[in-house]
Amino acid sequence: METKARYSDEELQEFREIIIEKLKSAREIYNDAMRRLMNADSNSDEDTAPTYKILEEGTQALERENLVQMAQRQQKFIQGLEAALVRIENKTYGIDRITGELIPKERLRIVPHATLSVASKNARKNNE
Repeated sequence: METKARYSDEELQEFREIIIEKLKSAREIYNDAMRRLMNADSNSDEDTAPTYKILEEGTQALERENLVQMAQRQQKFIQGLEAALVRIENKTYGIDRITGELIPKERLRIVPHATLSVASKNARKNNE
């Protein structure tokens, strides 16, 4: 049985649609996080008790930190998805960058920006 060197144009189109859908969702999450970050300082309550204000500021700082982390994760995810679209255009999408073999479709449907098969990823983790 001959192993395929790359996914067919039809298969690449299916992955493109999955990626575009995930990109749309990721950008919405990222933009929402950025909007929330920009507005985090706008609601001030100057007349509240000092103790409450300190607790409130601590909570706001924690929320802000969580939003920053979420925005950074989404930004990295978006970059990964955009890079996957480039690989589709170059017809190199779905090829394991270590082994050169095709990454299983099931994995790509779940993690469309993957550049490693599960086996390659685990082997890399064990070597670190």
